[in-house]
Amino acid sequence: MVAYTKRTLENGLEVVVHEDHHAPLAAVSVWYHTGSKNERVGRTGLAHLFEHLMFEGGAHQPRGYFEPLQEAGAELNGSTSTDRTNYWEVVPRDALRLALWMEADRMGWLVPVLTQARFDTQRDVVINERRQNYENTPYGQAGFALLDALYPPAHPYAWPTIGRTDDLRAATLDDVVSFFQTYYHPGNASLVIAGDVQSEATFALVEDFFAEIPRGPAVTPPVVPAVRPDPRRLMFEDRVELPRLYLTWPSPGLFESGDAELDLAADVLGNGRTSRLYKRLIHERRVAAELGANQMSRELGGMFQIQVTAAPGRSLDEVRAAVDEEIARLIAEGPEASELERSRAELEAAFVFRVQALGGFGGRADQLNAYNVYRREPDGFDADLARYLDATVASVRAALARWVDPARAVALSVVPKGQAALALAGSEPVSL
Repeated sequence: MVAYTKRTLENGLEVVVHEDHHAPLAAVSVWYHTGSKNERVGRTGLAHLFEHLMFEGGAHQPRGYFEPLQEAGAELNGSTSTDRTNYWEVVPRDALRLALWMEADRMGWLVPVLTQARFDTQRDVVINERRQNYENTPYGQAGFALLDALYPPAHPYAWPTIGRTDDLRAATLDDVVSFFQTYYHPGNASLVIAGDVQSEATFALVEDFFAEIPRGPAVTPPVVPAVRPDPRRLMFEDRVELPRLYLTWPSPGLFESGDAELDLAADVLGNGRTSRLYKRLIHERRVAAELGANQMSRELGGMFQIQVTAAPGRSLDEVRAAVDEEIARLIAEGPEASELERSRAELEAAFVFRVQALGGFGGRADQLNAYNVYRREPDGFDADLARYLDATVASVRAALARWVDPARAVALSVVPKGQAALALAGSEPVSL
């Protein structure tokens, strides 16, 4: 249980204050309920682009966002996902006024300083980031191929959060201004302040800085086409040394039935040296060099994925056969009680670890915002954790049986250039 007070300004801005007087610090977290899912075909990448543009400062502080706050002793950052864009600062208590003023400035007065030159500069930065982090990184484009295969072209998750290069180049300043005015306003935002603060005084500060910013238009939820991918075998040649296999399935969305159970199943299957796939593929058979499994929980639907890099001299067909056998065994028998208890203990420890930090990515302020945006209740900690503690051998088995059928997987082989024969038998090449 995390104590908080929540109020909503007349312009729609939801404000949550959490007092913690252990250290003279304040954490500020702003979430805009906007991510790449709110883009459209032909204009992808705008949400992530704004992650960059909003650090350039607003009309009252056009020299940038980092310098004034860092001079005051702040740590700060931001990120973009499919479903939200967030910004955070952790500041000395006496710098809270500055942090809130800076956040209000870019929420309400970014457009006047959003020039063509600023837009062009940050667009080039994003395109270069895509080139470095994905196109020129081993296995970096695997996710692009899987999104194309898993989702219909108009699905809000069919493109990467960083966007497509052609779309970014085609975007105009008018496109960018329109996107900002549609999504980055108080009516689509949640603000959390946590730390050595007084609630009433903090609400008064927020009122002073944010109340005059217009609410903005109502945000229309994106249309979500049905996801029914056919089982496919795909192959992509990349600058890599060892072949890697990705097996992917659509899965339930964040907080939906089966979401927590698939988190636990992924842990049992592929996380750590005690996991089933590690013991079988790496320790016993030595057919894999590394592996992992995870349930990617997102607002409009999840994605369950297993990835395995083959050991030198071993084939992806060997890898696939062993993975399919382990999935089938887990579906048939369910996890052992000891496996489930270990996974639950690890997840509970992760919950406790997260709430130790006041701010930053995953800290208390960030978590309060996540629950407020996705569940409409800032203190969702206990309810969220209960999903895992209440999971049973039978419920984990049922979730796997429903969502993770080995015969229905989208299978992607990433192989060294010029060695297409190392892909799963029957794989079709994809072009990115």
